[in-house]
Amino acid sequence: MRSTSTATALAVLFSSVALSVVTAGPASAATAVVTTPAGVVADSTRVFLGDNASGKVLAADHSGVLLDSATGIPGITDLALSADGSTLYAATPELHEIVALDAATLDVKARYTVATTDGPRHVAFAGGKVWFSYGDQWSGDLGSVDPAVDPASGTDPVTLGQFSNKVWGQALLDTDPSAPGLLAVGETGLSTDSMAVLDVSTGTPQQVAWHNGDYSLNNGLGDIDLVPGAPQVLFNGKDRAKYADGQFTLAGSYPSGQRADIAANGLVAQITGGKVAVYRPNATQPLRTYTASGTVDVTWAPDASRIFALVGTSTGYTLKALTDPTLNVPTLTVNAPSTATRAKSLTVTGKISASVPLPAGVQLSVTRTDLESPNGKALPSVTVKADGTYSFTNTPPAGGKVKYTVKYAGDTAHTAVSAADTVDVSRASTSLSLNNNGKLYSYGADVKFTAHLGTTYKNRSVSIYADPFGSDKGKKLIKTGTVNSDGNISAWVDMTRDTAVTAVFSGDSRYKPKTVKSTAYAKVKISTAVSKHYKTAKIGSTTYYWFHKSTDPLLTTTMTYYPGRQQRFDLQVYYQGTWYSSDSEYFPLGTSGKSAVSLGAPGESGIRARMRSVYVNGSSGDTVNSTTYGSWKYLYFSN
Repeated sequence: MRSTSTATALAVLFSSVALSVVTAGPASAATAVVTTPAGVVADSTRVFLGDNASGKVLAADHSGVLLDSATGIPGITDLALSADGSTLYAATPELHEIVALDAATLDVKARYTVATTDGPRHVAFAGGKVWFSYGDQWSGDLGSVDPAVDPASGTDPVTLGQFSNKVWGQALLDTDPSAPGLLAVGETGLSTDSMAVLDVSTGTPQQVAWHNGDYSLNNGLGDIDLVPGAPQVLFNGKDRAKYADGQFTLAGSYPSGQRADIAANGLVAQITGGKVAVYRPNATQPLRTYTASGTVDVTWAPDASRIFALVGTSTGYTLKALTDPTLNVPTLTVNAPSTATRAKSLTVTGKISASVPLPAGVQLSVTRTDLESPNGKALPSVTVKADGTYSFTNTPPAGGKVKYTVKYAGDTAHTAVSAADTVDVSRASTSLSLNNNGKLYSYGADVKFTAHLGTTYKNRSVSIYADPFGSDKGKKLIKTGTVNSDGNISAWVDMTRDTAVTAVFSGDSRYKPKTVKSTAYAKVKISTAVSKHYKTAKIGSTTYYWFHKSTDPLLTTTMTYYPGRQQRFDLQVYYQGTWYSSDSEYFPLGTSGKSAVSLGAPGESGIRARMRSVYVNGSSGDTVNSTTYGSWKYLYFSN
């Protein structure tokens, strides 16, 4: 099966960036995720992933759902499948091993020791052998493992030094199922890197072409791929080089790219910026583009039916399946007027285009969604002109937001696509009123609020909400229903606080919504009890509480409680026929709503005084009620 070269250093670079993706298929809790990508290869039913950080090999289905995993392979750097797909090989320089796993079970079948201090790094299967690169900068080379050799026979299945003095860094490797004896080699780590194509069909590498890294082809390599059906390699996901007579020459390039994988049919899946683009061989326009920000590696399904992408997310690198890669995605626009008049004709225009030509006479379906048809109403289809433009007229029967949705069903070369635009269609205004605005009520009064609705089309429903002042209470629906034959609907409100009452008509297809508000006000409940007097008696027509001149009167106020509320205590003294204000002071209420104030004994007789408790909106600690004055309490001091 095809193996994509894996540049672990590139994956680590991208792992430090916060990335997101929009791809085909929903996210799943069981999706395969790796921390540090270290190879991705696919067979006809599964996808295999290496995780360098966790030392795991994961197996997922073609939807990206995790099926199985193997642990205990620390520092994985690359994966490869055998030609028959039965064995998965993992390179682990941390153990200096090539680990062979059963591809069906992920059980370890064999471990091959690579006698080097640096490697193996990258791995590929060709010509019946496992090929691997090893070494560091200036010491790179190529080795192989012959799975047919039994180590117990005394013969080492591992052979080193098979491409000495031709690569000087850690080399990337790639194979092509249509040319099973070829191996592409791409050096990494230098400002310009050597590359080669080797014939390994006999088990011993024969140089087909080699480039010594003299800046004429590249300024460093991060990816290399053999091109199926052509004597070419694609490097860095962008540039093509033809090989002949033992040499490489540039043969063209794609518009951009960083990494790529090539399907057996020649389609190129290219990582470019925050996208994965699919190109036909040697094309200059992508066949399809997926938004897949943060992708660090891609590989094709063997039948080219989908692309598997390792995409950076907040949890690591997630395996995403990008479907229908051979279908071009058209661009469709819809342009409707921003406003229109109900029952008057309007015109909608638009255009459909694609980088792969569309069939002649494309038909587009049209749906109108409005208040009369919330689930959509099909309109006559429209035929696209030769230049891709289209237009149609329609008379909206309903006002409000009217959406026109245009769809193309797709064809054998194109995906389905849809687009929409919205028109604000006019509606008439109706009247709506609500009584009791500005009125003041006693605490706890049950007040009837009546809303009156004027002319409408079909909707005769009104909702009434009450919103008592104060952050501890929220707006609440107290009545909703159809108005009576006079257009009225009523609801009762218990006026314990200042209250904003709103009436809401939600509108219908011909009349706009409307909301009106009525703010009514509520007093607090106040009572004051006088104690320590020895009698009550009238002076003139007014009843007084009589105190001895040496007694401290106690006045206890009970007031509707609210957190932080205070009562204002007003005191006046009578002198020569006139009441004079002596003092006003605020005293806090307890949680029971009570506030007891000791007035103090005057020490002389013949004094007349009066007091009252007051709630002052805004000064008594809150603003949830209207200013309320308690009744005066009259006091007389005798001997």
